[in-house]
Amino acid sequence: MSLPGTESASTDKANILQEQKLQELLLYLSIHSPFYRELFAKHQVDIAAIKKFADLPALPTTSKEDLQQHNNNFLCVDPDKIIEYTSTSGTLGSPVTIALTENDLNRLTTNEYNSFVCADGNAADTYQLMLTLDRQFMAGIAYYSGLRKLGAGIIRLGPGVPSLQWETIQRLKPTAIVAVPSFILKLIKFAKDNHIDLNKSSVKKAVCIGENIRNTDFSYNILGKKITEAWDIRLYSTYASTEMQTAFTECSEGRGGHLQPELVIVELLDENNRQVASNMPGEVTITTLGVEGMPLLRYKTGDICMYFDEPCACGRTSLRLSPVIGRKKQMIKFKGTTLYPPALFDLLNEMEEVLDFVVDVYSNEIGMDEVLLHLLPADDSKACDNRIRAYLQARLRVSPHVTYITAEEIQKMQFQEASRKVVKFIDRRI
Repeated sequence: MSLPGTESASTDKANILQEQKLQELLLYLSIHSPFYRELFAKHQVDIAAIKKFADLPALPTTSKEDLQQHNNNFLCVDPDKIIEYTSTSGTLGSPVTIALTENDLNRLTTNEYNSFVCADGNAADTYQLMLTLDRQFMAGIAYYSGLRKLGAGIIRLGPGVPSLQWETIQRLKPTAIVAVPSFILKLIKFAKDNHIDLNKSSVKKAVCIGENIRNTDFSYNILGKKITEAWDIRLYSTYASTEMQTAFTECSEGRGGHLQPELVIVELLDENNRQVASNMPGEVTITTLGVEGMPLLRYKTGDICMYFDEPCACGRTSLRLSPVIGRKKQMIKFKGTTLYPPALFDLLNEMEEVLDFVVDVYSNEIGMDEVLLHLLPADDSKACDNRIRAYLQARLRVSPHVTYITAEEIQKMQFQEASRKVVKFIDRRI
């Protein structure tokens, strides 16, 4: 797969750079990684024969399960070189520790600096960070470090509490926020309930994390529409994971998250680990470049995306990723219908009768998927219930189980103890 370069380098030069870094990575892993040494021996891999992107299929892939089962064997440095311990959120199983050296932290800073620049950030901006900056959350330290390198102002306020967020916005006047899109809707509701004029606030842009704001054709999904219809604010979507230590961030064109070729190689693979064509869904599979502590080779993230390789109108020539279509392990087979959580989220966000929700999936007595929707309704009338159930039947062609809960109950479900992210999907399948 030929991968495009950056805005400042030709495609050929970027490809040469990536292939050189790939060869350096293979040598590094063969010397320093207990996991990859064993993997190379098991599959009789001759790393000297891997020189170009076309040679990548000769290398075995790595999975989330590998990281969970052999976490320590991925470490390539002595413990005294580790500066920061981070961990995954555990969305798809038990959390995984990712250890970073000083060089890795510098790389992470560069990654996020590039991302904020891509999202039209500059030193004159002040960003209010509405996210967790503790609990081993890599994204928190990444955003903070990237903004410091950018020279922008930083307000580390943390997640939740719309009243405190607005008090701080009015007092310190940030120009931008970094937040989960569904929380931005709560900011909008609080502003309307408290007669705050959104469009007279200092905030003009938002870097959106953790949730899709666009469809795969780059149009705004329901969440993106609800935000932008209420608030004249520019949205930038971003896709990243702790394991890849790299982000794909949108530019002002809003046509997908840009690859940073100097930091990561990305493949999108089908069920047989073959590269898919552009505009076709495949599993995001990454090879980290320049990572010292815990580098990864052909790591399958479980996320399903599409890629686009035509140059962007912003001038960048790097490959772009679509919004996440779904996670491979979160695919739901319900009464003959295949569903991904993001599609369900879009549907529920679209309904005026539903103020908030949690999707709960479990196995029934014969091992089939069942879907239970915990909904916070606009009101508790029978008419509201009838509209919700009729809409779900019409849109899904199947009827999930529905239970109505209070705002306090849904708050407890979404903000579970020790959780770093808002929980909107619970998977209790066997």
